[in-house]
Amino acid sequence: MGTAMNSSDQTAQLLQPYNFELLQGLHDIRPFMKEYWTTSFHIALIYLLLIFVGHNYMKARKGFNLKGPLILWSFCLAIFSILGAVRMWGFMGTLVLRGKLKHTVCFSTFIDDSVIQFWSSLFLLSKIIELGDTAFIVLRKRPLIFVHWYHHSTVLVFTSFAYKNKVAAGGWFMTMNFGVHAVMYTYYTLKAARVEPPRWFPRLITTLQILQMFMGAIVVILTYVWRQEQGCHTTAEHFFWSFILYLTYFILFAHFFHKTYIMPKVKANTKRE
Repeated sequence: MGTAMNSSDQTAQLLQPYNFELLQGLHDIRPFMKEYWTTSFHIALIYLLLIFVGHNYMKARKGFNLKGPLILWSFCLAIFSILGAVRMWGFMGTLVLRGKLKHTVCFSTFIDDSVIQFWSSLFLLSKIIELGDTAFIVLRKRPLIFVHWYHHSTVLVFTSFAYKNKVAAGGWFMTMNFGVHAVMYTYYTLKAARVEPPRWFPRLITTLQILQMFMGAIVVILTYVWRQEQGCHTTAEHFFWSFILYLTYFILFAHFFHKTYIMPKVKANTKRE
């Protein structure tokens, strides 16, 4: 009985906010962040414009090395993502184990929890910071693929949309993203430091990204199925944009996986024959 009580106390503790998650400063800027929805479009457009300008600027120049800054950049984002992943997976997992999956997918009261509010605010701000990934690609004259800038720009806008409209399923979108980015930015840190990770590591990251998009679509479908439940806070607009984005992400990452990891093997086998 004592063990059961200790286990129950530990899971209950995961749902309680830490002192830093109650910081008043972050609470004070929430009204601004809710109105940030329109500003996110301007930031996304400026981001796309700067990509164009940056490419033109670097055409006649040699790519910068930027090894030190890139290591620091990737390392900081890796630590942030790991902390967010550990906290959010513990929090969301506890709710699921308590039989509250529907609560995390549908109910807007869940979004008002202090833990969710703290991490979703940081998550929203991090999507602006992560645009810096593209700056390193452009300045180092590395290939910039469509899925990269499309994903960065649309996630920025969609995250602000979900924050403003209190999309309950956004808790899962954030939690899965933290988990994938924890692995991804760890890989980027190792690569920047010239530490060669296992060859299967990048394939694992793309697989996790595809799985994230698949599970995101499942969560969106569940919100639609449960939309008639009393207290379920979802609308046709939430469903439409969430599903469209996750579907396009799934297709793009699946295409990238096929092009990068499957086609080279097929071509190699064909040459041998």
